[in-house]
Amino acid sequence: MAIALTNDDGIDAPGLLALRQAVRQVSDDPVWVIAPNRHLSGCGHQVTTQAAITVERRTQTEIAVAGTPADCSRLAVRHLCPQVSWLLSGINFGGNLGVDEYISGTVAAVREATILGVRAIALSQYRDRRLPEMSWELSRRYAVAVLRDLMARPLAEGCFWNVNFPHLPLVGDVATRPIPEIVFCPASRRPLPTRFESDGDRFVYQADYSGRDRTAGDDVDVCFSGKIAVTQRQL
Repeated sequence: MAIALTNDDGIDAPGLLALRQAVRQVSDDPVWVIAPNRHLSGCGHQVTTQAAITVERRTQTEIAVAGTPADCSRLAVRHLCPQVSWLLSGINFGGNLGVDEYISGTVAAVREATILGVRAIALSQYRDRRLPEMSWELSRRYAVAVLRDLMARPLAEGCFWNVNFPHLPLVGDVATRPIPEIVFCPASRRPLPTRFESDGDRFVYQADYSGRDRTAGDDVDVCFSGKIAVTQRQL
């Protein structure tokens, strides 16, 4: 069996490298990287049907795809890595909490894998822009802890996991920082802030991700409170 990795930040993204390193710590199965050849954050569950999808084989098990994350899942499961037992997507640069999943390419990749009958996990690193830069090494350690837990659990047909890591201040040695509590929680159904600045006929989206509404105990609240938020989603 094999594990396929993808994302929506592109095949050269540091989060994908961190995920690959984490998987090597939790599994001896072969690891394939089948990811978009460019940044496609926010592309949702878009798929390519009206044009050919070209691929670049960088190595035997590392393939850059001129397509979307959902395209990558389709190619991985049906053609490039048909022995795949898990498809993991991420680690995304930025949260994919609550209703984010409808626009997230990261989550679309695991949703598509689930449709095709493959167990799947989306992993995202929330980014609080009020704090200094986050650490991918810390994200890797979070991923190791979460994957050891989730990959050992039964997963009902038609379900997948969506995981969001908190962004905590970097204090002390990253290698010895305790892993935050892993909390299984429902997904928020509150809307994202959607404020725009206008200039004539031009409207520019102004994000306030860290200021979004939260309900006690939902995934937004859990992640913003410094814990690892895990939600089980169903098709």
